Amino acid sequence: MKITAVKTYPINVGSGSQLVVKVETDSGIYGWGASGLSGRELAVVGAIEHFKPLIIGRNPNQIGAIWQDLYRGQYFEGGRVLTAAISAIDIALYDIKGKALGVPVYELLGGKQRDFVECFASVRFSTLEELLRLSKGLLAEGWTMLRLAPAEFEAQENQSEFEPRTSISIIADWLIKLRQEVGSAVTIGIDYHTRLTQAETYSFMKKMPEGTIDFIEEPIRDQNPGAYHNLRKMVDIPFAIGEEFSSKWQFLPYIEQDITQYARIDVCNVGGISEAMKVASLAEAHYIDLMPHNPLGPICTAATIHLAAACPNFSWLEEVNTGAHVITNDPKFYPVQHKLAGSRYPVTDTPGLGVEFDEEYAKKQKFKPIQIPRLYRKDGSLTNW
Repeated sequence: MKITAVKTYPINVGSGSQLVVKVETDSGIYGWGASGLSGRELAVVGAIEHFKPLIIGRNPNQIGAIWQDLYRGQYFEGGRVLTAAISAIDIALYDIKGKALGVPVYELLGGKQRDFVECFASVRFSTLEELLRLSKGLLAEGWTMLRLAPAEFEAQENQSEFEPRTSISIIADWLIKLRQEVGSAVTIGIDYHTRLTQAETYSFMKKMPEGTIDFIEEPIRDQNPGAYHNLRKMVDIPFAIGEEFSSKWQFLPYIEQDITQYARIDVCNVGGISEAMKVASLAEAHYIDLMPHNPLGPICTAATIHLAAACPNFSWLEEVNTGAHVITNDPKFYPVQHKLAGSRYPVTDTPGLGVEFDEEYAKKQKFKPIQIPRLYRKDGSLTNW
């Protein structure tokens, strides 16, 4: 069996964008992959064009060797654009191999260790009323873990203005009310999306009684592990870090120095299933659980389900299709995809990834590159979205 083609499909789904990759073989078996570099799909398409001559004609079963060639077979190794491209190809190769052998991908990773993959519900909110309404509605549906995404700035007249100190005072009060309303049995985390500094994060945590939240996700930017190491000394709740990491090497200091308690690994950015399994092993040695990042579509979801099924150290998988704000799994694009059963994905025995993409429908759609919103302080300076 030989690889004959690699095709790319940048698409708009809901209010977001995705990049789907198809790897074809001369046997008629094909595989689906996806890139996780949201908003820079065309850059990843360009990287894949560079990679095509390196993989067309090769045996798709040699997944590890192809990964090494794509990553190390150039002077400038790594980087998010290149690893996003490698991720998509790597995932597609696992899909091919699973289909060729007639087994689900998790069988290629040592077999499943669980029958279902538990998820957390994503709650994006801009008012207290919305936070309470959405949270209570999800709990009534059977969800037991909520990951909050504050967007209180969207309720103000100027939706592009964000002042950290104002935000943390508002959100801390709202979280206290939420905990009082839902009780202690619910797991609550919050994603501050790198909008804060070390000092602001400390102040935020001190504004709330102990036990208000169970973890905080990426309150500050992650380029400097030392900054998080200092913050670790000041804050006494678990951190969830890593959704932007594009290799095991980026994860290494956060794992070896016990900075993070949850590894927010993104299979479609870190280097695919091959690299994700290595990060999972590093995390397991430090008793750190995976909490995979999964903001895109059904291919990323499927690949992560197989990863989670095969790893002992797994906590929750991110699920973003839990409200009106986000739709990533449009069945017009993805007629076959994994389906939620309550708050979990059953681990099925479908060969390969267990997902299909409608190429013909995608070809009829016009792709429009999307930019993430911009947030600014009152003084006009840029801050993180």
